[in-house]
Amino acid sequence: MKYAWIDAHRDQFALSELCGVLEVSVSGYRAWKRGGTADRQGLADTQLLVLIQSIHTELKAYGSPRMLRELRARGLRAGKERVERLMRENGIHGRHKRRYKATTDSKHTLPVADNLLAREFTPSGPNQVWTSDITCPSGAMKAGCIW
Repeated sequence: MKYAWIDAHRDQFALSELCGVLEVSVSGYRAWKRGGTADRQGLADTQLLVLIQSIHTELKAYGSPRMLRELRARGLRAGKERVERLMRENGIHGRHKRRYKATTDSKHTLPVADNLLAREFTPSGPNQVWTSDITCPSGAMKAGCIW
């Protein structure tokens, strides 16, 4: 309706002024004049969503960057933000790989205490063998906690 009014009054005022007054874009008006929508060639959101869902069921690990590459490899035009938005709105997430975390460094040059117990866990009397535990909550050692 707005575009038709702009078209009717185009000879009296500048196109930018008419679009500014009605708060529409010039490119939107020109796309309407051509008979289409503004710069949107290709699939509608629902069609693209169905394709994203089918790729996700096939290749579960894909997040939005790899999904975008897969869509473009299949010859479809889609923008990064559009794919991200469709995936976010519909709860489609890529699967993250767990990173390996080394918890023990056995190739160090620090001195190692002798094994005085020698796996004899039954002492002959009290007060001969003492034990301790250095277990602490995860992250406590990094935070500098002393127990």
